[in-house]
Amino acid sequence: MSVLGVAMSLLDGKALSKKILASLALQVENFKNQYGRVPGLTVILVGEDPASAVYVRSKHKSCEKIGMKSEVLRFSDQITEDQLIEKIASLNQDAKVDGILVQLPLPEHIDTESVLAQVRYEKDVDGFHPFNSGRLLRGQDAMVPCTPLGVMELLAAHQIAVDGKDAVVIGKSNIVGKPMAALLMNAGATVSVCHSKTKDLATYCRHADLIVSAAGRPNLLTEDMVKDGAVVIDVGINRLDSGILVGDVQFDEVSKKCSWITPVPGGVGPMTIAMLLKNTLKAAQQFESLPKP
Repeated sequence: MSVLGVAMSLLDGKALSKKILASLALQVENFKNQYGRVPGLTVILVGEDPASAVYVRSKHKSCEKIGMKSEVLRFSDQITEDQLIEKIASLNQDAKVDGILVQLPLPEHIDTESVLAQVRYEKDVDGFHPFNSGRLLRGQDAMVPCTPLGVMELLAAHQIAVDGKDAVVIGKSNIVGKPMAALLMNAGATVSVCHSKTKDLATYCRHADLIVSAAGRPNLLTEDMVKDGAVVIDVGINRLDSGILVGDVQFDEVSKKCSWITPVPGGVGPMTIAMLLKNTLKAAQQFESLPKP
């Protein structure tokens, strides 16, 4: 396939996210005019993980760009689980905070699932609360994890049909794999969820119309594992020893067979942040729609 052909098949998350953020900026301005305030997102950052710090700065800047209030609460990695839960309880009661995001990973001495379950599900803009997970699985309205939601937005924006298609999701995490599978099933796809213990991953992938890889393993998906015309979504972000960022997909070779493929970086990553802000605005709108005492 020519270079031009590959470019035409790219699912450009960076370009689409800019359009979404521009639309959100207008919606935030309308919200401000209607309710006299702007939506507010609070991010909790525990410890000094470099990657987490980069993600948090990016989220903060994106909030500021669209006129949304952003607050980052930084805590030492020595904070206790009870102290963290106490802070979340305070944010749950704060009417100025529409969205609460606990940046992962947390230190090993903190039970991540217990902490995430303390965030009020209405303010759970990451979509990790068991209430939201349950509603998503049942096909009901919920806060949806941002990365899988971003994938669905990419597919919809490029009019890529999901209904009736065979899909493979590589990875079974609560953050990407499981909610991604639920979204695809809700959209009418037949979904296989594969992971590190799957026997003969290639067989599953060769029959798939759509592959979403979120395994976190560089060059996991190779050309011989993909059928002609498949849609490939690469959620993986892996930094090689050379410092280069790559996905799970062997891009140069796999792209020759795809109808659509996401690049890394510039594919799913920017969409994740856009969906976080979309969820925060949704939380704010839902709060304002509640009956007031």
